Amino acid sequence: MTVTVTWGQASARRLERQFLDRPAERGTPVGDVVGAMLGAHAQVLSAAEASVGVRAAGVTRADVRAALWEDRSLVKTFGPRGTVHLLPAAELPLWCGALTAIPTGPSPFPPDVRVTEKQAEQIVAAIGNALDGVCLTVEELGEAVVARTGSWAGDLVMPAFQDLWPRWRQVLHRAGQSGALCFGPNRGRKVTYTRPPEFEPGPVPGPAALRELVRRYLRAYGPATPQHFAKWLAAPGGWAVSLFRGLAQAGEVEEVAFEGAAAWVAAGDTEFPVGRVRGVRLLPYFDAYAIAAQPRESLFPGEAYRRALAGGQAGNYPVLLVDGVVAGVWHQRRRGRRTTVTVEPIGRRLTARQERELGEQVERVGEVLEAKAELVVGEVTVGPHA
Repeated sequence: MTVTVTWGQASARRLERQFLDRPAERGTPVGDVVGAMLGAHAQVLSAAEASVGVRAAGVTRADVRAALWEDRSLVKTFGPRGTVHLLPAAELPLWCGALTAIPTGPSPFPPDVRVTEKQAEQIVAAIGNALDGVCLTVEELGEAVVARTGSWAGDLVMPAFQDLWPRWRQVLHRAGQSGALCFGPNRGRKVTYTRPPEFEPGPVPGPAALRELVRRYLRAYGPATPQHFAKWLAAPGGWAVSLFRGLAQAGEVEEVAFEGAAAWVAAGDTEFPVGRVRGVRLLPYFDAYAIAAQPRESLFPGEAYRRALAGGQAGNYPVLLVDGVVAGVWHQRRRGRRTTVTVEPIGRRLTARQERELGEQVERVGEVLEAKAELVVGEVTVGPHA
């Protein structure tokens, strides 16, 4: 008999497994929290710090930075969708194996700009060789890549931010996904790159890594469809359908009825809470939950779909969750050791209890970011990703 799952049940289980129902206990390793999220988006590091901190009791941005730069239990590198993420260092073999096994689409660059597959492999190898035991700025890394490959890699042909970048940079994310590169500590205002911690015996073989990644994705964000998985990874939809079909035939995933449509969970993982999660939460830019939880129309109901998304894309606004769905947007403006958090509810008035919880959440965001936070309820006037 097919298991039937409602949005409320799925939402409650996802929030529990994301430590958004109840924060992880003090002393829980930061890497465990990031692992439960399947990575914390870190294009803006303060947003990643907030994503981790609101899920773990007592954790501040200093703890996240210590995990990154001191004990190196976290790695900042290119993860899902080719975007910058924090990932547990212990899970790099899995991530590198899975990400490098995802088929890539056609190059967005014209023929005279793009690199061949052979050239891409040369660049990735050169990056790994150049970063062994050192931290280099992008300019220094570029010089090292050109010296190891040839002048063609340094041709200024890539349009980028009203400028031109050298050809080699179009595969920078591939170097991160393969384990040849990760971010190092900033040198003043400049980003640096280095090699991630060594892992033996190397990346998990692609097919096995993909199977495990699907299982982890479904445990964190299921029920989900192959299309949801493909969107989360920025992978081809047809490829994801074929991948899920093979896993179903092998008995590694099973089908459920989710809000009247077919979806998938990891095999045997069919227990869901009875009720939905109640309460107020604040999630920063590009929080993993806001990006991965589907269907998006259920997570962003009604007016929230227009107000809290940017052209249908999640993450561009920090969001207010009320009882597991998006019910507002927020923005913080920091001045020294103080920050003003403006929260704009959407389509509802908060109850007295929810207002108290919102105040506690704002205070917690301030603690994570090591600032004294002040709450203002009103219109958020800045645009997406401001």
